[in-house]
Amino acid sequence: AFAAEGARVFMAARTETSLQELRRRLPEPDRHGVFAGDLTDPATAAAMTGFLLEEMGVPNAILHCMGGGLGMHEPLLEAHQLDTLFRTNLGAGAEINRLLLPRMAENGSGYVVHVGSTASTEAIASVGYNTVKAALAAYVRSLGREYAATGVVVTGILPGAFYAPGNSWRRLEADKPEVVEKFVAERLPRGHIAEAEELLPMLFLLTGPGAAMMAGTCIAIDAGESRAYAVR
Repeated sequence: AFAAEGARVFMAARTETSLQELRRRLPEPDRHGVFAGDLTDPATAAAMTGFLLEEMGVPNAILHCMGGGLGMHEPLLEAHQLDTLFRTNLGAGAEINRLLLPRMAENGSGYVVHVGSTASTEAIASVGYNTVKAALAAYVRSLGREYAATGVVVTGILPGAFYAPGNSWRRLEADKPEVVEKFVAERLPRGHIAEAEELLPMLFLLTGPGAAMMAGTCIAIDAGESRAYAVR
């Protein structure tokens, strides 16, 4: 979607073949960059940011999409399991920010968006997933305040359930359709699960001038699914 609007896109993930396939589908594929590697390894994250800066320069916007519960449903996680969840959902993004935000601040502008979850504000999933997503919301709020004066706007979105190719909801629908039907009936006022495309208007807002007042904000985008609220 960003490429269709004329942006140059740099994509990082673990699988080279999938990245190259995705790049070929973008308008003017040669304008865009890819990097394959496990970003939970700080050395790999550093290599990725170095490659990005060399190939495309300081980015205007960063969208952190890494996350997941990784099938760790036990409430009493082993230390290495909790560490893996942390690195996947927050640690990798925090390391990339550490390396890139100072350069964005030198330019006096930039946008950083973290994808959280409704589990950032409600204990609706596993202990591990709830914990790291809540930590992510605290990180966004805190870092957003620290960088607000620099012109770099740090925000987050808290999506509810949505379908995307091969994502967890698609897999659950294929494996346990009765679970999805029950969830829709009990949790979704609209009566259906969203499509990933419905997140795009908010992402466009948060990566452009309209986000000027949004520093440190995590925005629920869940069609009324979540039930948490804060009163100040």
